[in-house]
Amino acid sequence: MEKNFIIAGFGGQGVLLAGEVLANAFMIDNKNVTWYPSYGAEMRGGTVNCEVVMSDDEVSSVNKKETDFIIVLNQASFDKFEPKVKKGGYLIVNTTLAEEKKNRSDIHYIFAPISKMAVELGNVKMANMLALGILLKASGFLSVDILEKALDTVLPPHRKNLLPLNKNAMEIGYKYDLLTVNC
Repeated sequence: MEKNFIIAGFGGQGVLLAGEVLANAFMIDNKNVTWYPSYGAEMRGGTVNCEVVMSDDEVSSVNKKETDFIIVLNQASFDKFEPKVKKGGYLIVNTTLAEEKKNRSDIHYIFAPISKMAVELGNVKMANMLALGILLKASGFLSVDILEKALDTVLPPHRKNLLPLNKNAMEIGYKYDLLTVNC
């Protein structure tokens, strides 16, 4: 089984970190993984996305025509990546920074005010981990425990003080009621 994921937003939202955490979680779960980052020349505010491909066998390629799961953290990412969701795939949308609209009837939309929830947690930079928690619940591929282990592996020593806040954000995202979002 091979599944692919895209996480997209603007610079400073932790898109690449979220992708790296997801890729490491799949490695901890004994999957074959490729993580492919893509970003503009801007330091902050420019477009950023990454693709994670997970497989039980060798990963075939990245930059696929269609994607199983996509997280979009802003409107520009929604506009760019909505067409790439596979039929029957999932688009997780941060409604704090993107419109809640359904342009397609062949995919599942999960709308959540991710950035607003992060602010309520005390740090807007937790939006990426909240989104990963929601992705985890929607996909069913990993446990929160494995995702938390991956985060611990990926965070550099000078950021380890943020582990509790990030783990809490993941858990809140995972507990988010997907039934209320009408997917």
